[in-house]
Amino acid sequence: MNEQIMRRTICLLIVLFGLFFSLQTFAQDEKDTPQKGEGIFAFLRRNEREGKDYYKEFLELNKRRLRGKEEVQFGVEYLLPPLREDTKSSKTTKKKAKGKEEDGEAEDSRPSKSSVSKSKSRSQKTSINEPLFGSALANVKVTSDRLRGACFYVVSGHGGPDPGAIGMRNGVELHEDEYAYDVILRLARLLMQEGAQVNIIIQDAEDGIRDDLYLPNSKRETCMGDPIPLNQVQRLQQRCDKINELYRKDRKNYKYCRSIFLHVDSRSEGMQTDVFFYYSQTKPDSKRLATTMKETFESKYGKYQPNRGFCGTVGPRSLYVMANSSPSAVFVELGNIQNSSDQQRFILNSNRQALATWLRDGFVKDYQSYKSRK
Repeated sequence: MNEQIMRRTICLLIVLFGLFFSLQTFAQDEKDTPQKGEGIFAFLRRNEREGKDYYKEFLELNKRRLRGKEEVQFGVEYLLPPLREDTKSSKTTKKKAKGKEEDGEAEDSRPSKSSVSKSKSRSQKTSINEPLFGSALANVKVTSDRLRGACFYVVSGHGGPDPGAIGMRNGVELHEDEYAYDVILRLARLLMQEGAQVNIIIQDAEDGIRDDLYLPNSKRETCMGDPIPLNQVQRLQQRCDKINELYRKDRKNYKYCRSIFLHVDSRSEGMQTDVFFYYSQTKPDSKRLATTMKETFESKYGKYQPNRGFCGTVGPRSLYVMANSSPSAVFVELGNIQNSSDQQRFILNSNRQALATWLRDGFVKDYQSYKSRK
């Protein structure tokens, strides 16, 4: 009799263990297939797994499927990282809040003092967390309101499969997309500190703001999570579409919306150039902004390098991104990537920071002028 009980007990334990193991395996092997046009970030966001940690975990889980590339294919099934407890609890809280709204639960239609205070703090953030700046600089303290009410779309040129112009220095390749990206991140951070709404269109989840002389090239850049096409027209149209999509919503809340497209030019080695600016002939605000930028750089050179002078130019040009994106924009070339003197302007991190600061100052001046005209 005891032997029969023992056998039944063992059988029951085996069944329970098998069931537990199956449930665990099922929970850990959650999968999904990307939709058309989705990049890794968009794919993970749709599956409620946002953030750098989920991104890295996804790459590790799908090494074989990705085959060394950081892009997902339509129609291919991928493993999803296990959903962490903090994400689950956040999801539950959101669902409860949504349920209350739908049920019409409200104690009083008049806002209390505390709710007014909370609303104010949400609309006037004192700090922003932006992982794209890197872990050391991700937390951005808003220290000014000079750009409060302004909205920006900051776009570094090329990226993904296209490195842009390539120069050489001491046997090391300098890639346009990497240096333009570092300056645009620095500019974005400065604009946020001034209270602006900033949309970073071209993104690299790993780079962050870097202080190195030589920035190694990668093909990780995306257009806000979507893979960047190799075809030039498709690549440019993709960033225009993203800007226009954001702008349709932003213009309801911001009267001043501006784009900046940042590049590094490529000319003969002996040709030294200063920073120069292009504007769209069809948009008066574009010309105003480009002119203000040039004047700002002139004043900075006059202050910091009075004996050198500034020879940067401003002029009209029918560029695809300015013709096909809705907000008024300025197109900036930082210099000649082939010229050794111009290279100093962007390989030194202090110079990259100065470029970003002066561009920020140009935007502040243009925004103040815009408000005075209204």
